[in-house]
Amino acid sequence: MFITTEGINAGYTIKDVVEATGSLMLASEDIDKYNMFDQLFDEAKQKLKKKADLLEGDGIIGLKYNTEVVEVNGAPKFLVVHGYGTVILIDK
Repeated sequence: MFITTEGINAGYTIKDVVEATGSLMLASEDIDKYNMFDQLFDEAKQKLKKKADLLEGDGIIGLKYNTEVVEVNGAPKFLVVHGYGTVILIDK
């Protein structure tokens, strides 16, 4: 299974588009620890790979991530990473 942010120079068939989200609620003492985004990228990537496996794809192309810090009045901050890409099957 491969993942790339670009296309590939080979023939392929599109299986489906997949998406996955990772989120983390920050405790008040961790309110400025934005480096915790790193684990969320990994979490989203693993979820995407699992979905691609279920579709029996060879890889994911065009991977994109969106990140967001969600603040709600009177509530903690949430870090959110949303990833999406196209699952493909390489033509034999």
